[in-house]
Amino acid sequence: MQVKRVVEVIQDFPELGKRIKQVREKDERSLTQICREAGISRAYWYQLEAEDLRAPATEEIVRKIEAVLGVDLGVKFDR
Repeated sequence: MQVKRVVEVIQDFPELGKRIKQVREKDERSLTQICREAGISRAYWYQLEAEDLRAPATEEIVRKIEAVLGVDLGVKFDR
C-alpha cells in the first residue's frame, strides 16, 4: 500500500494559497490550461488558492503545481 505524504495548507504553510495565486496570475496561460497541465480540477485549484480545502494537499499535487508554474513554493515534506 502506498501512503501519500500530505500537507495541511492552512496549518503547515500559511498563505501558500495566496502565493500560488500570485504566481498563477503572472502566468500568461489560462487557469484551464494550467489545471490541465497539472492534472488538477479548477474547483480544487480554487479551493487551494482560497486555502479552503476539503482534504489536505498531497506532496504529488504540490510538486505538480511547482512544475507547471516553474516555482519552488518552499513546501518541505518529511521523508
